[in-house]
Parts: sequence; C-alpha cells; structure tokens
Amino acid sequence: MAFTRIDLRGGAFRSVLGFTWSHWKAQPLRISVILGMVLLSTLADVLTPLYSGRLVDAVVSGVATDQLAWDAALAAFWMLMALSLGAIILRHLTFLGVTDLTLKMMTDIASAAFYRIQRFSTDWHANSFAGSTVRKVTRGMWALDLLNDTLLVALFPSVVMLVGSTILMSFYWPMMGVIIGIGSIVFILMTIVLSLGYVAPMASLANRWDTKLGGALADAVSCNIVVKGFGGESREDARLAKVLAKWRDRTRRTWIRGTTNGTSQGAMLLILRAAVIGFALFLWSNGQATAGDITFVLTSFFILQGYLREVGQHIRNLQRSINDMEELVDIHGQSLGIDDKADAKPIRITDGRIEFKDVTFHYGAHRKPLYDRFSVTIREGERVGLVGHSGSGKTTFVKLIQRLHDLKAGEIRIDGQDIASVTQTSLRQQIAIVQQEPILFHRSLSENIAYARPDATQSEIEKAARLASAHDFITALPKGYGTLVGERGVKLSGGERQRIAIARAFLADAPILILDEATSSLDSESEVLIQQAMERLMLGRTTLVIAHRLSTVRALDRLLVFDHGRIAEEGTHDALIRLDGGIYRGLFERQALELTKGLVLNDQ
Repeated sequence: MAFTRIDLRGGAFRSVLGFTWSHWKAQPLRISVILGMVLLSTLADVLTPLYSGRLVDAVVSGVATDQLAWDAALAAFWMLMALSLGAIILRHLTFLGVTDLTLKMMTDIASAAFYRIQRFSTDWHANSFAGSTVRKVTRGMWALDLLNDTLLVALFPSVVMLVGSTILMSFYWPMMGVIIGIGSIVFILMTIVLSLGYVAPMASLANRWDTKLGGALADAVSCNIVVKGFGGESREDARLAKVLAKWRDRTRRTWIRGTTNGTSQGAMLLILRAAVIGFALFLWSNGQATAGDITFVLTSFFILQGYLREVGQHIRNLQRSINDMEELVDIHGQSLGIDDKADAKPIRITDGRIEFKDVTFHYGAHRKPLYDRFSVTIREGERVGLVGHSGSGKTTFVKLIQRLHDLKAGEIRIDGQDIASVTQTSLRQQIAIVQQEPILFHRSLSENIAYARPDATQSEIEKAARLASAHDFITALPKGYGTLVGERGVKLSGGERQRIAIARAFLADAPILILDEATSSLDSESEVLIQQAMERLMLGRTTLVIAHRLSTVRALDRLLVFDHGRIAEEGTHDALIRLDGGIYRGLFERQALELTKGLVLNDQ
C-alpha cells in the first residue's frame, strides 16, 4: 500500500513540477539571473569556513605584533567581510527577482484558471461547488509562492552547499568528504521517502476535506435565505460539524505525521554530527589537523547542518505546496468540454432561421438518448412556444441552440451555418435570453442591464429599463442606476430581478430571443406592461418561449409540444386545443381547472 501511495504522489509531483517548469520557461532570463545569484551567494557560504579556519590559524600562530600573523589575520578578516557583504547583496537581489517571477506566475496562472473555469461546460459547473472552485484557485496561487521560494532560494542553495562542502572537505581530508557526502545524501533520501510516502498521502486527503469544507460553507451561506425561511440554522450547524470533524481528523493526522517526520530528521542529523565531530577529533589527535582546520571543519558542518535541517523543512514545504497546487493544476489539465474548432469563425446571424437536422443527443453517461434523429425548423421571425411536461426536452432544446452541449450526431444550423463550426462567444452574443430565475452580478443596476451590450450609453440603458417597466423602481432607489444589487441580486425582489433581466434582453437587441417564462415573477400590473413590451420586442425576431403557464403562449405563431424528446404535437393554440386526448389540451385544461379552484378559494 505504501508503494502505491508513493507512486500516486510521484504522479502529483511530476504534474505540478512540470506545470511550474512550463511557466519558468516563459521567463528564461529572469530564471537564469536568479539561479546565478543564488549560486554565487551560496558559494560565499561554502568559502566562509575556509577563511574562518585561516583566521584562527593566523591568530594562534603568533602575537598581534608579528607582522606576518597580523597580515594573514587581516586578509582572512577582509575576505570574510567581503563574502558576507556579497552574500547579503546577492540574496537581496535574488528575492527581488523571485518576487517579480512569482507575482507574474501567480497572475498568469490565476488568469488562465479563471479563463478555463468560465469556459467549462454547464455540466462541469452543475457538478462543482463555487466555493470549492474558488478555494482550489486561491490555495493553489499562494502555494506557488511557497513552491518558488522552496525550489529557487531553499533547495537549490542547499544542494550547492552540500556539493561545495563535500568537494572542499575531500580536497583536504577525503574521508571527511565521504562522511559528509554519504551522510547528507542518506538524510535527504530519508526525508524525501518520509515526505512522499508517509506525509503527502495524508496531506492530500486533508486538502480534499479542506475543499469540501469551503464548499459546505459557501453552500450554506449562499442559501441563507432558505435556511432562515425554514428555521434550519441548527441543521446547518450539525451538517457543518460533521464536515469539520472529518477535516479536523484528517488535518490532525497530517500534522502528526509531519511532526514524526521532523523528529526522524533530527535524529539523523544527530548521528551525522557525531560522525563529523568524532572524525575531526581523531584527525586532531593524530596531528593531521590544526586548530584552524578544526574550526574549518566545525564551521563547515554547522553551516551545512543548518542547510540540511532546513532541507527537511524545505522538502515538507515542497510536499505541502505540491499538495496545495495539485487541484489547481488539475483544473488546467481538464478538457473544456465544449471547444471551438481550430478554424472556427464568428457566426453572422441576420434572419434567425434555426434548423435541427437528425440531431441525436444524450446527457453524460445516459445510454438512452433524449433526442434521437430529431429534426425541426424554426422559420426566421417566427414566434414559437415550447410546451410539455417537465423533462420532456424543451429546456434542452434551447441549450443546444446556445451550444451549451455538443451533439452526438446530426447538426444544428442557424441561417445555414453549423453552430458547431463557429465560435461559441459570437453565437451566444447574438442570442438574447431571459431565464426563469434571473441571476444578477453584485454590481450596479446600470452594469447589470448593460451586460448584454457593454458599450451602451446611459440613455440606451434607461430606454431598455423603461421598456421592461423597471425605470420607475430604479429611480426610486437612493442611488438610482448606481445601486449595487447584492450577491446574485439579493437586494431586489423576484419581480425586480426579472425586470432587470428583461431590460438586459431589450438592450441586447439580438436577432434570436429566448424567453424562459419571463413574466412568471411579476405582479399582474407589471405583467401586462411587460407582455405589451414583449410583443414589440418579438416583432421581426425569431423567438422561442419556454412555456410553463400556457396562457402566455396563446398568441404565438406556433407551439411545439414536447414529449420524451420528440415533438408529439405542433400547431397554434386554437388548433391544439381542439385535439381530443391531446397532450397540450390536457395540460391547458389542468391549468384552467387549477386556476378556477384558486379563484373559488379566494372568493371564499
């Protein structure tokens, strides 16, 4: 089992380090300069013990009045000062370089992750917590800061120090070089094995629960109005407590393993220290080393020991940063789900004629297709209602027109252009849609309305708001069109949010219009005004109306009645209402009966 875990973590290390390397390659000059300065500053540490030993030898060789001893001591002193000053300046410049490198990488990675997340399919977003996704990106960004510091200004100089000290020691005492070299390598290998095979698997599990914790918090906070509405605060407390218990257990086990790893490294360093100091005493006792040599050895070892002790921490930091980054790297590695073709060009919609030709489509792993060789044509400028039971395929119909899903077979054409061969952005920019449950940004009312056309003037925004019967309530607000609406528009009522969404569709002025029961949240007075405005808006545009209340589609040119992914009936309201046993007639009569019962109850 341990070997499997090591292999899994090795895969994570390869993917994260490969990802980091690809971004390093984008800044080759900066990386080269940083590595050069790190190398020179570390070599200063390698040479410091040598001149410390020479200083001691000069001091013990005679008194200060001895000119040769004094000159030797002074030379060693000034060399030590030069090495220290050079190391300070070089390290300062190194950190400045790493700062610019890391900030550029963090900016690029966050932008790229946001780019991909925005373009992932609707299925991906439906299966992902927004809070968890945000946590993956932000945690991965900050982990990159630690990763760069660990690799460039921690592990790299440690390796330079180890190699340099081993070579320098071997030049004077080959056996001392062997002891330091082998001992250091064994220490580093032990640290890597413990980090990868023992600490990393548990850290990865802890991170997954950290992500789940973020998702649970975001889910409850974003739905707080539902929690309050049903008095569910205690239930949400209990639900979070379960997630916190799992998170705490996984995190505790990770921290304990990290502590055990650190203790093991300390024990290994103690053994190495005993070997080096013991051999130095042996050399001194046999007259093979002077006081200055002993100083040289001890200073070298204590500096190297500091590097090695930090190597353990650096490898733990490396393991932690890679664990923290792997979910972000996974986002960059996932397919967008729906990609533009390499030669995709912007679509140009003028008439708005929509054709489904032998379309076959099914969701995910569903074996039975929702649409099987489905064909229908919506003529330019035609106003069509989509009617049917829940799950009959009417919502999927408009999603396929927007290319929110790809087909398994067949094609959808708009004005003769296959939508699979054009850019998704250009397609959706020419289709205005008003959802049944409108979602607004936590931005001003002007910005929300103008989202359909960012270059719109304030007068155009206000005109659209008037057409949607939104202007009056907007101007009554303290900041008018500059009012911030809250997250997802929570500061507005349902009817007000709906009218802002409708104003956005007015402003879009697109050749194709999709209305998902756009008046469902309006009061009776506003509904009449909006219905009149809708009639004007639909004029000359191809319009698809997903109908839940059948009273809203009576005046449309044609109704398509969906049943299990096929068009079971089609025609005008008057024609369909006459069909004995028809689906549409049954739906209409049921709604009429429910309305009649409601009116009777109100009268009572």
